[in-house]
Amino acid sequence: MAKPAVIVVGADKGGVGKTTVSRTVLDYFNANNVPTRAFDTESPRGTLRRFHPDITEIVDMTTTSDQMKIFDTLNTAKASVTVIDVRAGMLSPALGSLRDIGFLDAAKAGQITFAVFHILGPSIASLDEIAETANFMSGAKYFLVKNFINNTSFFEWDQATYNSYFHKIKDATEITIPKLNEMAYEQVEVSSVPFLKFVANKGQKNESANYSFVLRGYVRHWLANVWREFDRIKLTDIVASKEKGSSRASSK
Repeated sequence: MAKPAVIVVGADKGGVGKTTVSRTVLDYFNANNVPTRAFDTESPRGTLRRFHPDITEIVDMTTTSDQMKIFDTLNTAKASVTVIDVRAGMLSPALGSLRDIGFLDAAKAGQITFAVFHILGPSIASLDEIAETANFMSGAKYFLVKNFINNTSFFEWDQATYNSYFHKIKDATEITIPKLNEMAYEQVEVSSVPFLKFVANKGQKNESANYSFVLRGYVRHWLANVWREFDRIKLTDIVASKEKGSSRASSK
């Protein structure tokens, strides 16, 4: 049996589209029949829960009781994968909490699969977060995500800048989330449904909807490109990893 997998999605800067990335991850696992649950740490409102209410619970990750709700249930939950959408600006403190409770040691020992999707902004200040986050990445799969969904314009880093930031962590992997047509993105936001349901022309309760054929086409094409990135990093293989010393399960 695969060991429990935890994916943390976050940033130390707000407005970089981290919840959008969490939504694509949840849709990807759904499409690949991977049992998944999610925790939205944007307490008390919760944006992720608005789109995935059936599998998402709102928590306050700064409280011990909610930390127990997440991590004491890893081995007993029906879902094999836990996605944690970390509140804007709280990635480093959240990782600090995981260190303090011994979670990072358990991941390093191979008892838990741990991955971090670090959503980057376009500025050097955002890149400076990498140095802070690097202290927590031992035993984790670390993904640096350039998210263009919100019309972000990343400057082209020269080679020296690239090396100084992106090579700070051994085996860090870049992921690119392409831009989605603005009107299509806005329509999904208004509809408050997962991207996958929007493409299928379904409402939150799976009832038939009447979304634009054109906008659904844009979302379908965009989502396929995002999932191609997840396929490239073999995301389903990562979360299907077995205990250290066991053979790795195939996801497909």
